[in-house]
Amino acid sequence: MVRFAANLTMLFNEVDFLERFERAAKAGFRAVEYLFPYAWKKEELAKRLQAFGLRQALHNLPAGNWEGGERGIACLPGREAEFRDGVKRAIGYARALNCPQVNCLAGKTPEGVPPEEIRRTLVENLRFAAAALEAEKIRLLIEPLNDQDMPGFYLTRTRDALRLMKEVGHPNLWLQYDVYHMQIMEGNLMRTIEGNLARIAHIQIADNPGRHEPGTGEIHYPNLFRFLEEKGYQGWIGCEYKPLGRTEEGLAWLKPYLS
Repeated sequence: MVRFAANLTMLFNEVDFLERFERAAKAGFRAVEYLFPYAWKKEELAKRLQAFGLRQALHNLPAGNWEGGERGIACLPGREAEFRDGVKRAIGYARALNCPQVNCLAGKTPEGVPPEEIRRTLVENLRFAAAALEAEKIRLLIEPLNDQDMPGFYLTRTRDALRLMKEVGHPNLWLQYDVYHMQIMEGNLMRTIEGNLARIAHIQIADNPGRHEPGTGEIHYPNLFRFLEEKGYQGWIGCEYKPLGRTEEGLAWLKPYLS
């Protein structure tokens, strides 16, 4: 049976962040994810997980100045020390939350920097993070994003992520496959997933266009969920979408998968 994690950055925005854990549990979710945990104390987040019987499926490495438009710093030369400090910080949170995997956003391609220097920085940062997280039994993930919502993002297609993983050459580097982003960039969802299932550690979903809940756009999610079940996908599916209305009012699609 496919398993779904509520993305608390996107869902249940009708209430403050710390109240979303209870809302997710009451809606039937058994796990949560969110972009960043760092604005809250580890102990408070762990307390919420325990109180409502939830598991932490995923969170991201620190990604620089998010409010200022940064979307990761792994590919930015000159920020290596900050990146390594972020890895250590992420490990501390992942330990406290019993989180088995952490995602690394590569960042936007910096202007005026030679491509080979950008690539070298990214590869070396990923090797460092993969090794540091492996020592803690935590998986490191990388995620391609579409270049319409995220202009300038360094990693935009599955094949590019796989090529990067091969270049890094560390066994503790996995693919986070976001259905919404890859529907925009390349389509062929099932074929791509099937061909790379052994390297996919986490899947995220939203419909297209609009990035709303399943059933509001062009992706036939019942077929996709059936396919994932048949292929034996064992990871979580993160619900990283923007509800059209109140979150609970848009969860009819989830009910068949809660039994």
